[in-house]
Amino acid sequence: MAGHKVAHATLKGPSVVKELFIGLALGLAAGGLWKMHHWNEQRKTRTFYDLLERGEISVVAAEE
Repeated sequence: MAGHKVAHATLKGPSVVKELFIGLALGLAAGGLWKMHHWNEQRKTRTFYDLLERGEISVVAAEE
């Protein structure tokens, strides 16, 4: 039993190419989510002004 050797993984430094691709993927994912959020807000604003222009809604409180 004392003569057996266990194969250990050799520790290497970080892979620069791998980290670049991971960073690129995370950046694109975050950018895509941000753009989707921005488009949703833009759609809501456009809908609001369309309804306001057609007279279906008003920003003035109705008098009683």
